[in-house]
Amino acid sequence: MNQALAGIRILDMTHVQAGPSCSQLMGFLGADVIKLEPPTGDVTRGQLRDVESADSLYFTMLNCNKRSITVNLKNPEGKEVFTGLLTECDVVMENFGPGVLERLGFGWERVHEINPRIVMASVKGFGSAGPYADYKAYENVAQAMGGSMSTTGDPDGAPFVTGAQIGDSGTGVHLMAGILAALLQREKTGRGQFVECAMMDCVMNLARVKFRDHQRVARGPLAEYSRQEFADFTPRAGNDSGGGQLGNAIPCKPGGPNDWIYVVVQEHVWNALATRVGGEDFAADPRFADIASRRANQGEVWRRLGEFAAEYTKWEMRDILNELNVPCGPIMSTADLVDDEHVRLREMVVEVPHPERGDFLNVGCPIKLSDSPPEIRRSPLLGEHTDELLSEILGYDQGRIDEARAAGAFTRTPRPAAAAAD
Repeated sequence: MNQALAGIRILDMTHVQAGPSCSQLMGFLGADVIKLEPPTGDVTRGQLRDVESADSLYFTMLNCNKRSITVNLKNPEGKEVFTGLLTECDVVMENFGPGVLERLGFGWERVHEINPRIVMASVKGFGSAGPYADYKAYENVAQAMGGSMSTTGDPDGAPFVTGAQIGDSGTGVHLMAGILAALLQREKTGRGQFVECAMMDCVMNLARVKFRDHQRVARGPLAEYSRQEFADFTPRAGNDSGGGQLGNAIPCKPGGPNDWIYVVVQEHVWNALATRVGGEDFAADPRFADIASRRANQGEVWRRLGEFAAEYTKWEMRDILNELNVPCGPIMSTADLVDDEHVRLREMVVEVPHPERGDFLNVGCPIKLSDSPPEIRRSPLLGEHTDELLSEILGYDQGRIDEARAAGAFTRTPRPAAAAAD
């Protein structure tokens, strides 16, 4: 079946998570993703390894639907191979530190000169310009500096990072949007362009509603927050919904770490919910007569719901609340999710075979297309497709491949003896 991005060839030089999560999604959608790695490989191949001598889950779960080629970009033959690949690709992706590609001779101006139609996509922690441009960034650094951590956690506690990788994989989704937009524009102009996503910028975009509240708090208290002490910034709100409707996490039996359910109390479901939880007296209590009074007394609302939920599991509560059309969701652990019928039905957890580590679970493609459902293929072994790609894309015969290999195009350049002894 013809995939949505079939015919798009991506030269992916990115490593770790932000870039690879983007190129993997595009690979799921049919793009031919060539993972160009240094001879030592993507660093995550060996990080957090759980099976000896096999690629780690950190690598395999972010690099499905790709082919791997190793190229030494410090070697003249390797640079020739890289230049040839640039002429045959639609997109080149990178997430090196500032100035690295320029020192190798492949900054944007040079890449655009080699192939005027190519889209160059770059992930940086803080972008290529500005006072923070040279700072190093990781997932949690981006969350800290993008506004997420300051608004996440208990009001009286420390700021928290989110379990979702909004700095890395969140940036990857933004980058994919930018790449696709640039490819669409190329259809009109015939020219590629430079696409950049900074992790800090993307976290700020995902924290947009917190900047909404930052402006509102200057005009008075935010009634939807359970705590009503405010400074001049958006506070941490615990599990408050932070939206137009009240919401919070309610503990259930038997009281384990994930035996909770999140409940949203909409205006039009209040009477049915209150009657089910506490009878007609609770539903008729003037302290909860409308949303304004429920906001003012929401501590008591959550206490009463908690007393009720203490008699039921989160799954039983889900069924009770859904019968009342109350929006709710059990707090689902990773163990809950990998075995969930709904998740499996939607192919959001899939089993992928691997020649070295055996089967592993991967998160599926969240983008569902009716005419081209994705087929998820395992991640490549280091350099597994080097000869195949050189022959298929650059037209190298075996003799030319052997010559390039002998010249060090695909292997690590040894240090001079004197340097090695230092």
